[in-house]
Amino acid sequence: MKKVKIFTDGACSGNPGPGGWAAILKFDDFEKKICGSEVKTTNNRMELTAIIKALEILEEPHYIDAYSDSRYIVDAVNKGWAKKWRANNWMRDKKNPALNSDLWERLLDLISKHKFNLNWVHGHSGHPENEECDKMAVDSWKKLRTCSGKGFYHES
Repeated sequence: MKKVKIFTDGACSGNPGPGGWAAILKFDDFEKKICGSEVKTTNNRMELTAIIKALEILEEPHYIDAYSDSRYIVDAVNKGWAKKWRANNWMRDKKNPALNSDLWERLLDLISKHKFNLNWVHGHSGHPENEECDKMAVDSWKKLRTCSGKGFYHES
């Protein structure tokens, strides 16, 4: 299996509000950048979307080291919360539903195809790829103002 590093971030102006997401995938000397936006969303949905979109690019199983500044995502994956929510029919406990179950379902299915390691990085602390993803995500939701309020997807 090939080794891939994935760096992600999500951003939102208002919660809910216009949002953007971004990811950088690195394999040896190859680098791919992707980003996109949604008109009305939340920061957590954008954080989840960034990882999902990055994993959807990979057509075969990989060793993945992923990096996110979202404690919501890192803890839910690494501490097994998301798997527990799914096992409990997307309930966090007897009274509270798990939010974003549609995205969690997609993420858990994608993760299961790989050897997946998720790492937390402190946001806005100078981590180069996290800073770049943050800029891409913010730029993505800002572009909504100039594209008639429709979300978009871009890769380079």
